[in-house]
Amino acid sequence: MNESTSGAFRAPDALPATPHPSSQRGRARAVEEGHGAVAPGSTPHAEQAYRVWAGDPARFSTHEITGLHHNFHEHPLFQVAELARLAKELVPFKQCRFVRPGISQASSFTHDSQHPDGRSIDEVFGRIEEEGSWVALYNIEVIPRYAELLASIIDTMRPHIEREQPGIFNINGFAFISAPPSVTPFHIDRENNIWLQLHGRKTMNVWNPTDRVVVGADAVEDFIVGHSLRKVRFKEEFRARSHQFETRPGDAVYFPSTSPHMTSSERSWTKPGDGVSISIGVTFYTSVTRKMARVHQVNRLLRKAGMSPGFPGESPIADSLKEPVGAVVGMARASLSRAIAPLRRIKLAAKAPPGSF
Repeated sequence: MNESTSGAFRAPDALPATPHPSSQRGRARAVEEGHGAVAPGSTPHAEQAYRVWAGDPARFSTHEITGLHHNFHEHPLFQVAELARLAKELVPFKQCRFVRPGISQASSFTHDSQHPDGRSIDEVFGRIEEEGSWVALYNIEVIPRYAELLASIIDTMRPHIEREQPGIFNINGFAFISAPPSVTPFHIDRENNIWLQLHGRKTMNVWNPTDRVVVGADAVEDFIVGHSLRKVRFKEEFRARSHQFETRPGDAVYFPSTSPHMTSSERSWTKPGDGVSISIGVTFYTSVTRKMARVHQVNRLLRKAGMSPGFPGESPIADSLKEPVGAVVGMARASLSRAIAPLRRIKLAAKAPPGSF
């Protein structure tokens, strides 16, 4: 994504469904919008209206990676002091997550509820502008005021989402707070994602969820069904296949379920008092993501039997046959997992993630 000298956000009208062959593939086409602008439909003298919006709402599709605009970076609950307060509330849930020092975008995305140096959450935020500081606040929807805020973010895009993917459920929030140089490693998620840059700058690389060169179908199935990212690994040659967004506050990116993605932030933009990059992924499931997950359940069985099943979406007829079978398979796997849980020496997740069947 290119930026004008005035700092205006340039968002794509619509990004291509397959990677462009040039080295600039996936860069956004320009639509001028001012940073921090009041969203369309609001009045300058009324109480602030917070929104996420598309440059061309008619062309927005839940199946395509798309640059968006927002003004939630101005919301009181997304300021650093309030996020520090939120973090303290999340500590008992073990939902403040930390990565080991020195990780790269190619590292496995493992994290822990304990800071690697044993710092308290107060100390973490007291030193948050120190180079390499990194904390993620997971599932912030467990705090009611943030559950309401996340729902309001989705509600601003709900009409555009539900014309293709009705039945939104399980809205979750994951805030990432770091001081450059910092990264979030390459990974995929089950949910659709509206990702917002709130403070500072960050580079977001996202790949089409259908790009089987970057992540194979078996790797997606292992993640959806078996909760494993072992086969989801970044290689530098993948970078040119991505949609790259250079983001500032007011920039957002929508990407579909299982779109590979990663972020980075460099020190070049930092200055005293402005050295922290904060973003939030607002994720959600729909009737479509649930259907896709059920198809993945069946595809994994077929692949283990030596077959090469089509990826969800390739054949609507095949998907319609697989979906009810996948629901039964998923429920059976979950029941078996609960039954043998007491016998496991290594404790795994207590239940399958929502939307996995």
